[in-house]
Parts: sequence; C-alpha cells; structure tokens
Amino acid sequence: MSEPVPLIEVFHLTHVYHAGTPQEVRAVHDVSLTVHRAEFLALVGGNGSGKSTLAKHLNALLLPTEGRVVVDGLDTRDPQALWEIRRKVGMVFQNPDNQIVATVVEEDVAFGPENLGLPPEEIAQRVEEALRAVGMLEHRRREPHLLSGGQKQRVAIAGVLAMRPQCIVLDEATTMLDPEGRREVLRTAHRLREREGIAVVHITHNMEEAAQADRVVVLHEGRVALEGTPREVFRDVRRLRRLRLDLPEVAELSGCLRRRGIPVEGQPLDPGELAAQLLRWCGVVV
Repeated sequence: MSEPVPLIEVFHLTHVYHAGTPQEVRAVHDVSLTVHRAEFLALVGGNGSGKSTLAKHLNALLLPTEGRVVVDGLDTRDPQALWEIRRKVGMVFQNPDNQIVATVVEEDVAFGPENLGLPPEEIAQRVEEALRAVGMLEHRRREPHLLSGGQKQRVAIAGVLAMRPQCIVLDEATTMLDPEGRREVLRTAHRLREREGIAVVHITHNMEEAAQADRVVVLHEGRVALEGTPREVFRDVRRLRRLRLDLPEVAELSGCLRRRGIPVEGQPLDPGELAAQLLRWCGVVV
C-alpha cells in the first residue's frame, strides 16, 4: 500500500500575537503536522487551544513567527506564492453571513473566478459545477438572505470550490448552525472528499463530528496533545478528561457499559456498531 501524499506540511510552527509587547500571546507553539491529499482531518481542542490560529496558517492568512508551512511545495512566507496558495487552500468561516458578498447565489459563487480573470464561459461552468457539487444548483438564482444557515454555508463552500482548491478548511463552520445545518455541511464535506479528492480540515468543538474524520489532532495550549485515528484518540479517555474535552456520545456510553461489566470491545464510534456488540453479548445473532 502506497504512503499518503502530503499536501500541507507544518514544520515546528510557532505563532505569537503582539510580540514584544505586554499583550504578547503565544497561541501556537512548536506544532508539526501533515495534511494528506484527500484526507478528512479533524482539529479539536478547547477555547484558546490555538485551533483557529493554526487553521489560518494553512492558507497564509497568518504567517509563522517561527517555523514553516508548505502547501503543495509552496512556502507560505513567499509573497510570490500567496495567490496560488489561497487558490489551493480555501477557507470557510463560522458565520456564513460574513462570507457572502453578492445578492444572488450564482453571482456570489462567481466572485472568485471573476477575480481570476477567467472567460465568462469558464466562470459559468465553474459556478454550475460547484453548486451541483454542494447540492445547491436549484437555488442558483435565489437571494442568499432567504436561505437557511446550512444552505448559506454550502454556498460559501461552493464559492471556494469554484476556485478549484485541493483543500478546504472549515474553521468552526458548523458552530452557528442548527443540527440539520451541521449535517448538511458535513455531508457536503464528506462528499467532496470522496468524489472530488479534496482534502478537508475541520476545526470543531463537536466530538461527534470529529469522530467522522480519518484522523484527529487534539490541540491544548497551542501544542499537539494527541493525534491518531478517531478510535485511537477517543480510547484515551483519561487524557481527554484531563484536557477537559468531551467524548462522542457512543464512546461515553461504551465507557459506562464497561464500568458495569459489559465487555464492549475496541472503541465503537457508531451507534450501529455498539448495538451489534450488545446484541451478540445478549446471544442475539446479527
């Protein structure tokens, strides 16, 4: 089996706000990690852990105080590479209303390609493809303010997609949404990863969402505290408790069952998987 191909590489990244002043804050300290192509990576941690600061380094919205960030071979500190880096790595932020700039959905999605100076026929093709990819093509002529929060975030994602990125960073993009809106955005992100081969970096407080990732990185006080598959990370219950982080509900229930003598194996993260184990334990053939 071939090794995953790195798309983004972070080398010993440190970021200091207000350096040399009484307000100096070291938000990220000596962080190294890799984002692979077509990977779904969840970045989790408590408030002030450095998640959003790290996220903004992935497309050069912030530059390192120390260390390096390399995107598909391009160093984020190189001003000549800035536009190409931001085309390769698109950001979707917490509040969808702050990201929409036009009064019609298709015009908003066209904004990025228009700034690239592309011919009108290519812009139209990109807009249609992006809206279809996020399931919003039928809303192309609607006014964004008439959409739900989840729909607005899908429009924001379409705007990023129209730039043909290799990675999308969702910087707490589900935080302000209702449960259905969160599900819409996560379904869209998984579909883009599976069908388009786009890497997704999902910054979230929601452990149920993190459990759906290929890999989870836990930040604490600006450093990497845990890293691994969701099963590996959520198995380390004591460490997560010390970091004051919640567990996915299924992992929480599995722990309760074990403490009562029920032999739950591994670290189930899906309700169906846990239910199947319980049925077998009860002697029910599944």
